[in-house]
Amino acid sequence: MSVRLTILVAICFGSVAQAQDVPKWLAGCWELRGQGRLTVEMWMPPAGNLMLGGSRTVVNRVVREFEHLRIKSDAGKLTYIALPSGQNETPFPAKEVSGSSLVFENLSHDFPQRIIYRKRGADSIVARIEGRGPNSRTRGFDFPMRRASCTDP
Repeated sequence: MSVRLTILVAICFGSVAQAQDVPKWLAGCWELRGQGRLTVEMWMPPAGNLMLGGSRTVVNRVVREFEHLRIKSDAGKLTYIALPSGQNETPFPAKEVSGSSLVFENLSHDFPQRIIYRKRGADSIVARIEGRGPNSRTRGFDFPMRRASCTDP
Protein backbone atom coordinates (compact mmCIF):
# COMPACT_ATOMS: atom_id res chain seq x y z
CA MET A 1 0.00 0.00 0.00
CA SER A 2 1.43 3.39 -0.93
CA VAL A 3 2.00 6.07 1.69
CA ARG A 4 -0.57 8.31 -0.01
CA LEU A 5 -3.21 5.56 0.06
CA THR A 6 -2.41 4.77 3.70
CA ILE A 7 -2.91 8.44 4.66
CA LEU A 8 -6.18 8.58 2.71
CA VAL A 9 -7.48 5.44 4.47
CA ALA A 10 -6.47 6.89 7.85
CA ILE A 11 -8.28 10.16 7.11
CA CYS A 12 -11.46 8.44 5.90
CA PHE A 13 -11.69 5.74 8.56
CA GLY A 14 -9.75 7.20 11.47
CA SER A 15 -12.84 8.41 13.30
CA VAL A 16 -14.29 4.89 13.32
CA ALA A 17 -11.28 3.58 15.21
CA GLN A 18 -11.08 6.42 17.73
CA ALA A 19 -11.88 5.63 21.35
CA GLN A 20 -15.11 7.03 22.71
CA ASP A 21 -14.55 9.27 25.72
CA VAL A 22 -16.84 9.31 28.71
CA PRO A 23 -19.12 12.37 28.18
CA LYS A 24 -17.99 15.21 30.46
CA TRP A 25 -21.00 17.39 29.54
CA LEU A 26 -23.35 15.03 31.39
CA ALA A 27 -21.56 15.51 34.74
CA GLY A 28 -23.52 17.29 37.46
CA CYS A 29 -27.07 17.30 38.73
CA TRP A 30 -30.22 17.45 36.61
CA GLU A 31 -33.85 17.74 37.68
CA LEU A 32 -37.35 17.40 36.33
CA ARG A 33 -40.09 18.95 38.49
CA GLY A 34 -43.86 18.83 38.17
CA GLN A 35 -47.07 18.36 40.17
CA GLY A 36 -45.67 16.95 43.41
CA ARG A 37 -43.06 14.94 41.51
CA LEU A 38 -39.28 15.49 41.51
CA THR A 39 -36.76 13.43 39.57
CA VAL A 40 -33.08 14.15 40.18
CA GLU A 41 -30.29 12.52 38.19
CA MET A 42 -26.71 13.02 39.40
CA TRP A 43 -23.51 12.17 37.48
CA MET A 44 -20.01 12.29 38.95
CA PRO A 45 -17.34 13.74 36.65
CA PRO A 46 -15.59 11.06 34.59
CA ALA A 47 -12.42 9.53 36.00
CA GLY A 48 -10.63 6.35 35.02
CA ASN A 49 -12.94 5.89 31.98
CA LEU A 50 -16.00 5.72 34.24
CA MET A 51 -18.90 7.97 35.24
CA LEU A 52 -21.04 6.96 38.19
CA GLY A 53 -24.59 8.21 38.43
CA GLY A 54 -27.86 7.80 40.18
CA SER A 55 -31.47 8.80 39.79
CA ARG A 56 -34.34 9.14 42.25
CA THR A 57 -37.99 10.04 41.71
CA VAL A 58 -40.00 11.33 44.66
CA VAL A 59 -43.78 11.74 44.39
CA ASN A 60 -45.54 13.60 47.20
CA ARG A 61 -42.48 13.08 49.43
CA VAL A 62 -42.33 9.31 48.85
CA VAL A 63 -39.56 7.64 46.83
CA ARG A 64 -41.24 5.86 43.92
CA GLU A 65 -38.18 4.68 42.01
CA PHE A 66 -34.39 4.89 42.03
CA GLU A 67 -31.57 3.76 39.79
CA HIS A 68 -27.82 3.20 40.01
CA LEU A 69 -26.08 4.14 36.75
CA ARG A 70 -22.66 3.81 35.11
CA ILE A 71 -21.16 4.89 31.82
CA LYS A 72 -17.86 3.18 31.15
CA SER A 73 -15.37 3.19 28.32
CA ASP A 74 -13.92 -0.24 27.75
CA ALA A 75 -11.62 -0.94 24.82
CA GLY A 76 -12.70 2.40 23.31
CA LYS A 77 -16.45 1.65 23.42
CA LEU A 78 -18.96 3.31 25.75
CA THR A 79 -21.54 1.28 27.63
CA TYR A 80 -24.40 2.59 29.80
CA ILE A 81 -25.22 0.21 32.65
CA ALA A 82 -28.51 0.60 34.51
CA LEU A 83 -29.55 -1.01 37.78
CA PRO A 84 -33.12 0.24 38.40
CA SER A 85 -35.04 -0.12 41.71
CA GLY A 86 -33.68 -3.53 42.68
CA GLN A 87 -33.99 -5.12 39.22
CA ASN A 88 -31.18 -6.84 37.31
CA GLU A 89 -28.30 -4.82 35.88
CA THR A 90 -28.62 -4.18 32.13
CA PRO A 91 -25.87 -2.98 29.75
CA PHE A 92 -26.68 -0.70 26.81
CA PRO A 93 -23.74 -0.37 24.37
CA ALA A 94 -23.29 3.01 22.67
CA LYS A 95 -24.84 3.26 19.23
CA GLU A 96 -24.13 6.95 18.63
CA VAL A 97 -21.84 9.39 20.45
CA SER A 98 -21.29 13.07 19.69
CA GLY A 99 -20.43 16.23 21.57
CA SER A 100 -24.12 16.84 22.29
CA SER A 101 -25.87 13.47 22.21
CA LEU A 102 -25.54 9.90 23.40
CA VAL A 103 -27.59 6.95 22.17
CA PHE A 104 -27.29 3.60 23.94
CA GLU A 105 -29.12 0.53 22.68
CA ASN A 106 -29.86 -3.02 23.83
CA LEU A 107 -32.44 -4.59 21.50
CA SER A 108 -32.65 -7.77 23.60
CA HIS A 109 -33.94 -5.81 26.63
CA ASP A 110 -37.71 -5.67 27.14
CA PHE A 111 -38.15 -1.91 27.74
CA PRO A 112 -36.50 0.43 27.24
CA GLN A 113 -34.31 -0.68 24.37
CA ARG A 114 -32.76 2.74 23.80
CA ILE A 115 -31.56 5.38 26.27
CA ILE A 116 -30.82 8.76 24.76
CA TYR A 117 -29.34 11.96 26.19
CA ARG A 118 -29.34 15.18 24.17
CA LYS A 119 -27.61 18.34 25.37
CA ARG A 120 -29.74 21.47 24.94
CA GLY A 121 -27.41 24.32 25.84
CA ALA A 122 -25.27 24.54 28.99
CA ASP A 123 -28.12 24.09 31.46
CA SER A 124 -30.57 21.70 29.82
CA ILE A 125 -30.72 18.13 28.59
CA VAL A 126 -33.46 15.84 27.34
CA ALA A 127 -33.22 12.22 28.44
CA ARG A 128 -35.37 9.78 26.45
CA ILE A 129 -36.20 6.12 26.78
CA GLU A 130 -37.79 4.24 23.92
CA GLY A 131 -38.40 0.80 22.51
CA ARG A 132 -41.08 -1.73 21.75
CA GLY A 133 -43.81 -2.24 24.31
CA PRO A 134 -45.76 -5.42 25.04
CA ASN A 135 -47.96 -4.88 21.97
CA SER A 136 -44.83 -4.58 19.72
CA ARG A 137 -45.53 -0.88 19.08
CA THR A 138 -42.68 1.56 19.49
CA ARG A 139 -43.15 3.99 22.34
CA GLY A 140 -40.97 6.59 23.99
CA PHE A 141 -40.86 9.04 26.86
CA ASP A 142 -38.95 12.34 27.08
CA PHE A 143 -37.57 13.73 30.32
CA PRO A 144 -36.57 17.39 29.82
CA MET A 145 -34.21 18.29 32.67
CA ARG A 146 -32.45 21.40 33.77
CA ARG A 147 -29.17 21.74 35.62
CA ALA A 148 -29.77 21.80 39.38
CA SER A 149 -27.97 22.10 42.67
CA CYS A 150 -26.43 18.86 43.88
CA THR A 151 -27.15 19.78 47.51
CA ASP A 152 -30.62 21.38 47.54
CA PRO A 153 -33.64 19.11 46.94
